[in-house]
Amino acid sequence: MNILVTGGAGFIGSAFIRFIIQYTQHQVFNLDKLTYAGSLESLYLVEKDPRYHFSPIDITDYQAVKQIFFNFRPDAIINFAAETHVDKSITCASNFIQTNIIGTYQLLEISRLYWQNLPDNKQSQFRFHHISTDEVFGDLGYSDLFFTEKSTYAPSSPYSASKASADHLVRSWLRTYGLPTIITYCSNNYGPYQFPEKLIPLTILNALNERPIPVYGNGDQIRDWIYVEDHVRALYLVLTQGKIGESYNIGAHNEQRNIDIIHKICTIMEELVPCKLKSISQYKELITYVQDRPGHDVRYAIDANKIKNTLKWTAHESFESGLTKTVKWYIENTLWVQKIQAN
Repeated sequence: MNILVTGGAGFIGSAFIRFIIQYTQHQVFNLDKLTYAGSLESLYLVEKDPRYHFSPIDITDYQAVKQIFFNFRPDAIINFAAETHVDKSITCASNFIQTNIIGTYQLLEISRLYWQNLPDNKQSQFRFHHISTDEVFGDLGYSDLFFTEKSTYAPSSPYSASKASADHLVRSWLRTYGLPTIITYCSNNYGPYQFPEKLIPLTILNALNERPIPVYGNGDQIRDWIYVEDHVRALYLVLTQGKIGESYNIGAHNEQRNIDIIHKICTIMEELVPCKLKSISQYKELITYVQDRPGHDVRYAIDANKIKNTLKWTAHESFESGLTKTVKWYIENTLWVQKIQAN
């Protein structure tokens, strides 16, 4: 199978490509315009494999993307390409509108034209798999509810609103044109190769470098976490066995408060690299409370029973085992971090 991956130099996209090259025999073509959060350093393990191909193309470049489609002849496309950082969307939303909405529209249109010209047997096998996020459902507040695949959309930030818009486009291309689409919603991902702006790598790296560890508000915000390698296993399962027109929640039922995660990281680091910094005796002394983010959602939590029951997927990593692996990886891969931060 030929799989076209957009945004494959990002955190989740690169993990998916590494999985495909390592565990399958499929061909992969990676399209990524290499913004600040995307790096080919995350793909050095597969870059020389003859089944891996790359082009630095923006998904909003209609003609360039169309050319790749008709040259590579994909059997499936999986769309990771997106601007994802909520803080940046609050500061300037224009890039999020352009990539997440306009870019998805371009991909859908090119996919539709390509798919309509395929022979019948290829048409029936084609898939457009769109990667969404639990943030499109908004805020669960202090309830004990969970997001399901039928939850009402109620995005809170420009980022989540742009992702929600893209989801609606994907559904409409299925309903109007018959394009075979699938949507997956994921909870917060963590693991190796994540860009240092995100909570878990930021906490690890700030601790290692004796910098303040910022905590929004009181740190009571609750997120549902999944180890990235568990997520990409689920994505491959949905891509190859999921039902057209369906959506699937992917989560590991690991709800954690932000402040608790930070304390857990500090504890793990005390065990792996006991604090020897000049200004403090323990890493947790670096924790610094800062003004909360505007419109900050209180809680996200995913009900992943559908994918468990229909596709027999469950997460392998507990939060504790995955977090320990992640902390170790960042401690042992400071050169990767330096290269990413130098871009």
